[in-house]
Amino acid sequence: MTCIIISGGKLSAGIPKGDMIICADCGYDHALKLGVVPDIIVGDFDSCSNILPEDIPIVRSKPEKDDTDTIMAVRIALDKGADKIVICGALGGRFDHTFANIQTLMLIHSHGCKGSILDSGNIITAAGTGEHRYSQRKGWYFSIFALTAQVKIRELSGVKYPLRDYILRQEYPIGVSNEILSEARLIIESGTALVVHSRK
Repeated sequence: MTCIIISGGKLSAGIPKGDMIICADCGYDHALKLGVVPDIIVGDFDSCSNILPEDIPIVRSKPEKDDTDTIMAVRIALDKGADKIVICGALGGRFDHTFANIQTLMLIHSHGCKGSILDSGNIITAAGTGEHRYSQRKGWYFSIFALTAQVKIRELSGVKYPLRDYILRQEYPIGVSNEILSEARLIIESGTALVVHSRK
């Protein structure tokens, strides 16, 4: 099951199709503008500017909480059995929320679920141990960063700047602004990487 989460950051594109839509707080404002009817709305609603509907399930929380509204939505998606979660409206607003949303990909990944953050110029995912392949997107950069303290890469091929038997570390972003030549092949021996496709 694919769950689409609409968060409260800048929404620079529409949302993809999914089996369930969850709005996180003022993500509901985005949904109204798009004419999208969510299945669930969650949050403390300290930033939502529209009146909440009475015919859609609402999960309320207090502003003084540990989970962000987006993490609340992710937990519900996981409880509902989602095996793929796409977060829209997660970038371009407050930087602290942007960073928190990127870290939320780690939470999704730790539950064995595929997670991504999507807008008109970025596709962001987490990649763990194993082999991963990525198709070329003309006019896009392809970057890899260490989400864990280090990522042991056995091979990164099919790109302009390949790597072999390399330890990617958090403190040095050597993986930024690469380019896929045809199809990229990434083999990770240990650790978790952040994979970013960014439009030039």
